Amino acid sequence: MRILIVEDEFTSRKLLTALLADHGECDTASDGVECVDTFRKALDDGLPYDLVCMDIMMPNKDGHQALKEIRGIEQEFEVMPSDEVKVIMVTALNDPKTVVKAYYKGGAAAYLPKPIEVESLHAILRDLALID
Repeated sequence: MRILIVEDEFTSRKLLTALLADHGECDTASDGVECVDTFRKALDDGLPYDLVCMDIMMPNKDGHQALKEIRGIEQEFEVMPSDEVKVIMVTALNDPKTVVKAYYKGGAAAYLPKPIEVESLHAILRDLALID
């Protein structure tokens, strides 16, 4: 599995990388701009990501905007909806409006609150059929 971890906070980025490294190759981005660039390059190279774990609140471009651009890039590359990357939005915000925006407007597959609990992350990965 190819994984892109997008998190502006160094400690959270390292934690997610440590938690996900056993499940596949992890690349990282520190903001939404870097995320979109990295995602596009992966598709250009024919090495699409299976999973993106992305913080919502980031500098330069937030997670909502980055997700919208990811979905646009997938359309450009004619990625079938069933083959779209699975996106887990990660945030310290426990605001229902933020969750609704991520799910229904942005196309996120799941929402994971901080602090990240290992069992919650693994349950989401199982629900998304990314791990057994």
